[in-house]
Amino acid sequence: MKIIHIALLGFLFTSASCDDAANEVNPNENDQMVKQINEFPIEPLNDSEGAALIFMREEEKLARDVYDFLFVKWNSISFDNISSSEQTHMDAVLALINKYELEDPAKNDIPGKFVNSDLQMLYNDLIEKGNLSQVDAFKVGAAIEEIDILDLQRELDTNVDNEDIIFTFENLLRGSRNHLRSFVQNLSKLGIDYKPQYLTQEAYDEIINADMEQGRGARKGKGRNN
Repeated sequence: MKIIHIALLGFLFTSASCDDAANEVNPNENDQMVKQINEFPIEPLNDSEGAALIFMREEEKLARDVYDFLFVKWNSISFDNISSSEQTHMDAVLALINKYELEDPAKNDIPGKFVNSDLQMLYNDLIEKGNLSQVDAFKVGAAIEEIDILDLQRELDTNVDNEDIIFTFENLLRGSRNHLRSFVQNLSKLGIDYKPQYLTQEAYDEIINADMEQGRGARKGKGRNN
């Protein structure tokens, strides 16, 4: 069952600001990712893989739309940069949707609107919470990335077998870990010691204590091991 409900309670409220230029997107990154995706052979697509692509397309849209809203509200460059990164994630999943001739759930791409009703409710909840203060907004961002990490890892562990989907989801997973590190860093600059809301403490510590990650090129052969 996908993790799509969130309760961000007990937030600390502050009017402090904290901008950071992490997670800027290379203009060529999107084209390169799509090119690499299309270099993989087309393989049979099972129902679980198709459902994973449809869901992740909208989950990445949710992240982008929330960050766009929070950037306008709080004017933190982190939200703008990470929103741009989420757009590359959306485009990468779209490349797979087009490659396997699936219907794009975000074809109309209306900000804040989702086909998946659970994601719609989650978006509404996140916007409400992120609107309270900048600290709340960064905690919302961190929670989104935790959810993405868990959803992507579960798909990789249980449902995904095609090389191009593995390649794409692993790149999205690295991006989500980087985004989580950035939001936690922003909170730390505001004097907030962030506690994971969905990840185990062990998994969270492993991510936070590691360096920012770079994307990888196409791998040779199948398998889910990094």
